[in-house]
Amino acid sequence: MNTRVWMDSWQMECCGEPFDVGWEVSWAVVDPDREWLTKVLGAETAATVDGVEEHHGGGPEQVAPVSGTVTGISAVHCRFAPLPGESGHTRYPVPGSGTLTPLSSAVRWTSDRGDLRFVGYLVDLDAPAR
Repeated sequence: MNTRVWMDSWQMECCGEPFDVGWEVSWAVVDPDREWLTKVLGAETAATVDGVEEHHGGGPEQVAPVSGTVTGISAVHCRFAPLPGESGHTRYPVPGSGTLTPLSSAVRWTSDRGDLRFVGYLVDLDAPAR
């Protein structure tokens, strides 16, 4: 069964373990924040995300661990800007600016690409049916 997991950049940078395509992994996941993922990934790709990796305790929405073989990894970068009409320093993902770059490995620190900020990994797993 194919499963798609989002991994936030800060989760990996904090205490994530690097992994490669072909590796077996087991992660606790929570339900995805589809509104945020839609801004970053676009509606079509965001709809394919089954869970969000969470290794800091996810609260009541936490589900059973997902285990499987990594079949794909994409680094996700996007632009950030203030909301239209806001003059504050808070920045938000710019819809439509997300890019996916296929990789063979996920490392703890992934560089930004110019004005595109690294925001996370989109990971495909071949996982046994639950």
